Amino acid sequence: MAEVLERGDIYFLYRPKVEREPGEVAGEEDVQRTYMVLHPRRARRYRLIVVGRKHLPDVKDGGERVWGFVDRVVRRPEDLRDELERGTYQTKTRGERLRPGVRPAGEGVYAIVGHGEGGGRHTHLAYALELPEAPGEVQEELNIARQASYVVSVKNPDAPAKGGAGLGRERRADFPKKLRERFDGRRFADVDPPSFLDHEGAEIVLVGAREAAEEELGIRLDPRRETEASAEVFGDLKLERSRHRIPPLLRGAWT
Repeated sequence: MAEVLERGDIYFLYRPKVEREPGEVAGEEDVQRTYMVLHPRRARRYRLIVVGRKHLPDVKDGGERVWGFVDRVVRRPEDLRDELERGTYQTKTRGERLRPGVRPAGEGVYAIVGHGEGGGRHTHLAYALELPEAPGEVQEELNIARQASYVVSVKNPDAPAKGGAGLGRERRADFPKKLRERFDGRRFADVDPPSFLDHEGAEIVLVGAREAAEEELGIRLDPRRETEASAEVFGDLKLERSRHRIPPLLRGAWT
């Protein structure tokens, strides 16, 4: 039994480490941070999610757990510009340093799905890529499959962090009462409703489930055929093409 709770567009991006030149990015070790952006369909809302281990869960073997958190929630994509664009910042020891702009590594469509019945019900984040047409070395290292499904849950902000992992208490989400009640004393809850993700500081856990998301969940994701000219990541997120390298998006190549 599957119930689609939300559909939208999904974008995968990564930021090279500080001071890396284009030719110096050759693998995950040169990546500072990996992001997902969820833009729900027919909603003026953009969720910027940080992927904690710089790669998504492995869905080939399944079972890998990856922590992440909602960093920003904005109504206007321009409000993400400070986080996504290239810029400089001051340090006490090294003076002014360059922070590279993000590089798109994939775009597609997603669905948040309630799956199962009764006590076995859980939620999935499923997606299908539109670009690149064929995943390359970038997608392989960051575990961005052509299609994938993850079991997704949200952490109770009142539950203590094990071993000091996760966000500090002051950075955790302040959920309204109706959402807090969904935890019912548990450490984690399903992402149902998806409005859990509309709160900055919401911590999530993704568990790799299946590559064949549509087959597993019995839904259609309906990715569209996209090209360099029609790539939505630039128009939807208001990114300037000239400021963001696109080989990772089009060919799956680091440079």
